Amino acid sequence: MNNQLLIDNLRCIPDFPKKGINFRDVTTLYKDGKCFKEMLDEMYEIYKDKGITKIVGIESRGFVMAAALAGRLGCGVVLARKPGKLPSTTIKESFSKEYGVDIIEIHIDSIDENDIVLIHDDLLATGGTAKAAYKLVQHFHPKKIYMNFIIEITDEGLHGRDEFEGIDLTTLITV
Repeated sequence: MNNQLLIDNLRCIPDFPKKGINFRDVTTLYKDGKCFKEMLDEMYEIYKDKGITKIVGIESRGFVMAAALAGRLGCGVVLARKPGKLPSTTIKESFSKEYGVDIIEIHIDSIDENDIVLIHDDLLATGGTAKAAYKLVQHFHPKKIYMNFIIEITDEGLHGRDEFEGIDLTTLITV
């Protein structure tokens, strides 16, 4: 994989959404066709033989690659959304993140015990959002859970990966 291509095209926005946060803007990777293809091809190679039946995309940037990869793998997509955004019965999990507290929900009928699930989001920082998604997916007792992120942030003393010891977790780039 061409990590340098992705790193060179990743936009960083200081003090967003609040002072002290160095926001990594993955949308610059989505808008560049070469970057998008590089990410999708790499994720496909990682997961093509894992038997994935559902990909949980975490709101909102996680939806993009979750949907694209699901199309390549021929599996379903489950949306992990902020409260009140899903129209049917949901389960929810609250979590802390580096700049506040939030909640995510998924439909109660979206996963079952026969599924092999990949949870995907754009980045792993503190691990709060991903941990909440992981707990939601565990509720359904699927056969296996994998986790994937485009970016893992470690240069600011963040150790989100520590939240997932023993879980099959991959990232495309680390900054």
